[in-house]
Amino acid sequence: MKKKYVIGFIAIIFMTSLGIYFYKKNQKPSITYSEHVVKLGDINITILATGTVQPKNRLEIKAPVAGRIDKVLIKEGSKVNKGQILAWMSSTERAAMLDAARSKGEEEYKKWSELYLSTPVLAPIKGTIILKSVEPGQTFTNTDAIFTMSDHLTVKAQVDETDIAQIELNAKAMIVLDAYPTSPIKAHVDQLAFDATTTNNVTTYGIDVLPEETPEFMRSGMTANVTFSIKSKNGIVVIPSEALKVVDGKSIVLKKGEKAPIEVNVSTGISDGKTIEILEGLSAGDTILIQDYTIKDPADSSSNPFSPKFPKGGRSGRSK
Repeated sequence: MKKKYVIGFIAIIFMTSLGIYFYKKNQKPSITYSEHVVKLGDINITILATGTVQPKNRLEIKAPVAGRIDKVLIKEGSKVNKGQILAWMSSTERAAMLDAARSKGEEEYKKWSELYLSTPVLAPIKGTIILKSVEPGQTFTNTDAIFTMSDHLTVKAQVDETDIAQIELNAKAMIVLDAYPTSPIKAHVDQLAFDATTTNNVTTYGIDVLPEETPEFMRSGMTANVTFSIKSKNGIVVIPSEALKVVDGKSIVLKKGEKAPIEVNVSTGISDGKTIEILEGLSAGDTILIQDYTIKDPADSSSNPFSPKFPKGGRSGRSK
């Protein structure tokens, strides 16, 4: 008799659980909404890229003849004007003659050094000395670069081909050097490359970004992050992107009604992916409804009476 009661009790529990399972399965999930008050805001559409600080025009200064450096007048980082004397040098012949004269005494050396003057090394352009390759007394050939200078430091940024069409000449940009992340530098697009570079099947175009003012801490070879400003609007009506639905080609937003949500057709403007500009259909102060989306945990098997219940740490009950 006890065995029959146990079997009957189990059968009742099984049928009850089965009924609850099919009831929940056929029941439509309830839809909930969150209220959002429409406000005025700003939208800034930007494109991010990485690049390297390089001279816009890199110029190596070489002597017309081989010789020896007598005196260096500048150091690396010096800003010089066109025609400024950077160093004094002697040709190979003058250096040999002065060495021979010095061996005969100071008076002989002074005599010939005044008769046979040193040759100045001049800056060909206005710019900055970024590399000094010689020291006084060092010899060189006419193929050796004595100094290297640049007129302006720029950032050579690489932009994906899908974004290049949105960037225009003279567009505003912001440079942030990895070495100085808290000191952004205002800049603009100075040049757009016409030839692409393909690396690992990724096509990019080079863009020269010129700082408005070059800071003292900016150095050639530094890594930089560049933010290009594409479009910007301030004080416009904006809503979250998830509040907008497109049905049959129409943009629809749910507006809070007295009894039920009201579908409102809206006209949209620019978007940065998170927020969307509303041109018509809504005003600041309106209350809209955004549908809440909840994702059910697949590990939760409470709705299925046939599924075994495992600990939340995993099916085996052991931590991974």
